[in-house]
Amino acid sequence: MSAEALAGELNLPLFVIRLETLITRFMGETAAKLRLIFDETAKHRGVYLFDEFDAVGGQRTATNDVAEMRRVLNSFLQFMEEGNSTDSLIVCSTNHPSLLDRALLRRYDQVLEFEAPSDEQIKEIIGANLRPMKAQRLAWKKIIEAAVNLSQSEIVRAADDAVKTAILDERNQITTDDLLLRLHERQEMRVAFLEAGRS
Repeated sequence: MSAEALAGELNLPLFVIRLETLITRFMGETAAKLRLIFDETAKHRGVYLFDEFDAVGGQRTATNDVAEMRRVLNSFLQFMEEGNSTDSLIVCSTNHPSLLDRALLRRYDQVLEFEAPSDEQIKEIIGANLRPMKAQRLAWKKIIEAAVNLSQSEIVRAADDAVKTAILDERNQITTDDLLLRLHERQEMRVAFLEAGRS
């Protein structure tokens, strides 16, 4: 969403780099594909988004790393140092900043960290995503408590799901229970993923 907003504000096209098509098992092929992407950034001015960047930018000292991915990261760092005649914007995103190689920090002009939204932001996010539904007398204290620790995108998805349910039920109004149900589902998903990551 941030990359989309940047592209919109700069009136530039957004190009999303799909890592599953970039990374291959053949030695040297991933770096060659990466070279093609950086060649494009020099030819066509735009915003280039590398999502889930920890797949490429992981620490080179990681014990479970393979030599090929270290070479890919070295190539990425070298390509970042090259001049770019178009001033394209390169954006990398990750949910796991601790996995990233520290050398990346020197290559970027700005590092943004998105914290969990505040109580007021939770209310704003939900309110903005309930349209075209009506929402009267919502129990905001309960809703905010149910949304604590969820990311902006998780809250948006919960609100979207509540709206879809109301539409399918042929209602034009959202209730507190609609939102609480969807927020609790998101919290359960979060817990399940955290537990899966530990096992």
